[in-house]
Amino acid sequence: MKKISEFQKRFEQHYDELKWLYCELYHNNMKMFRELTDQLAIWYDHRSDALKSLDHKREKAPDWYKKQNMLGMMLYIDAFADNLSGVEEKLDYLKECNVNYLHLMPFLDTPKGKSDGGYAVSDYRKVQEDLGTMDQLEDLAGLCHKQGMSLCMDFVMNHTSEDHEWAKRALAGERSYRERYFFFDSFDTPAEYEKTCPQVFPTTAPGNFTWREDCGQYVMTTFYPYQWDLNYGNPEVFNEMVYNMLYLVNKGIDILRIDAVPYIWKQLGTSCRNLPQVHTIVRMMRMITEIVCPGVLLLGEVVMEPAKVVPYFGTLEKPECHMLYNVTTMASTWHTIATKDTSLLRHQMDTVCGLPKDYVFLNYLRCHDDIGWGLDYEWLKNFEMNEPAHKKFLNDYFCGRFPGSDARGELYNDDPVLQDARLCGTTASLCGLEAALQEENVDKIEKAVARILMLNAYLFVQSGIPVIYSGDEIGQLNDYSYKESGDADRAADSRYVHRGSFSWENAAKRGKKGSVQKRIFDGMKKMERLRFRTPVFSAQAEMSTLNTYDVAVLGIYREYQGQKLVALFNFSDEEKTAWIDMGAEVYTELFTKKTQVLKHVTVPADGFLWYVCHN
Repeated sequence: MKKISEFQKRFEQHYDELKWLYCELYHNNMKMFRELTDQLAIWYDHRSDALKSLDHKREKAPDWYKKQNMLGMMLYIDAFADNLSGVEEKLDYLKECNVNYLHLMPFLDTPKGKSDGGYAVSDYRKVQEDLGTMDQLEDLAGLCHKQGMSLCMDFVMNHTSEDHEWAKRALAGERSYRERYFFFDSFDTPAEYEKTCPQVFPTTAPGNFTWREDCGQYVMTTFYPYQWDLNYGNPEVFNEMVYNMLYLVNKGIDILRIDAVPYIWKQLGTSCRNLPQVHTIVRMMRMITEIVCPGVLLLGEVVMEPAKVVPYFGTLEKPECHMLYNVTTMASTWHTIATKDTSLLRHQMDTVCGLPKDYVFLNYLRCHDDIGWGLDYEWLKNFEMNEPAHKKFLNDYFCGRFPGSDARGELYNDDPVLQDARLCGTTASLCGLEAALQEENVDKIEKAVARILMLNAYLFVQSGIPVIYSGDEIGQLNDYSYKESGDADRAADSRYVHRGSFSWENAAKRGKKGSVQKRIFDGMKKMERLRFRTPVFSAQAEMSTLNTYDVAVLGIYREYQGQKLVALFNFSDEEKTAWIDMGAEVYTELFTKKTQVLKHVTVPADGFLWYVCHN
């Protein structure tokens, strides 16, 4: 009897649902469905034996990415080490940082001057020439796998660059390529879209359509005029983007960060956000990866509060994304730094703690993007907070314009009409380290370092995967050189203030006794080691917040297999008391090894405490 191949088993397991979803979405287009399924077998055959072996290993341990020893880092290849070969040479540094999940920021081919930081892709199968080649990417992935490190990349599927071959052929008049985008002869239909479709960048790129003189038509451009939205109502678009995805994972990519996933389906009369068809597409992508490359994960970029992003996990029976970003917790954390009031953060953490433990969030303090103040203003009305006034306060605080603030940030997309703006800056600069070093103020330096470590301690206590933005581990400051870069587009984009080149000179100071870099680096490494080896940090731990009866102090409680953790975080610059009473049990503080009964605990200014108790 002929043995059924692994591919065939997976294919048969998903065939009925995949066919049903595809035919429902694409009106029973069996020709395109058969093309897709035929191609899946080809892409599987092209997958290397090493990657198939890794798939098999991960299939046997499907929760491999849910382990408490997962630690991520996101970085720009050129800023970190010039090119892909440079990253290879720096793998030892990444291992020293305990990183086993490496997110390479956009590196696919993009046109100079119209790149949007790499999110305007002109070729999905070519690396930017100054960064390297696909062969070098494949080599790097192989080395990462040998060291137990996973490789993540951005898969930009909502749009292509106007320089992509499809866009060029569409402009040349080829009908099949024009149907991969949204073209309109007049503004009548775009005007109807604009009635219900919000603007992403109302200041720098207003509207959702761009007039093209070269074809005398409007094209849909939700983000920037040079990023053309793809029409996923066309099955050719879905099929071809799946093939691009499979090409990249066959080069060794382990995690695909699906950029702007809520936007990928457009429908007149709607917001063109989070439509049901989006979930159909993501579900099909999940099944396709489980058929061809089951060791690969889908990470959804969904910029909403945790309770509202939950649908993108799908269901236990019909899963969609493996992981999602915890975007609003980042914004709420910085809100808490400015207000010294943990109420909102506690409210949101209570929501997260109430979600199923199988849901994996990526948690971070900073990332490549700006901080948008999309806070829960409905809930904040309970505190009589006015949205425009509060956003102005936050931006003033973090730009150092508020009395007593030593934060140093810059605004992005400042809209005086909407009284809204987003914030840019590194963790260290937003925590006051930049100002403190410039002043050579020892007390302020101490305060800034303590705050940086406190925020990271909070990051590592959360359930999910902590992800460090490259440079945060050595207290990297804002880089203002982008303004004199000679690149007009870069000079106009304040996000480059926290996208500067990694300082290897400062990284070398991580070994210098008493240096700021060593204190931050060693402090974070200690947190990482404690998280990795302490059972109560398991993803399966019960987790809740504690009422400390002081709004400046956040309390978190974790319990797993008889081990208990009480973590306290002081968001104020004054010593505070957490008015808790955990009974007669004796707890040990993990950093100082001090033992005590937890009743009315003193928490140092900008400080934190991790207490563990064994039953």
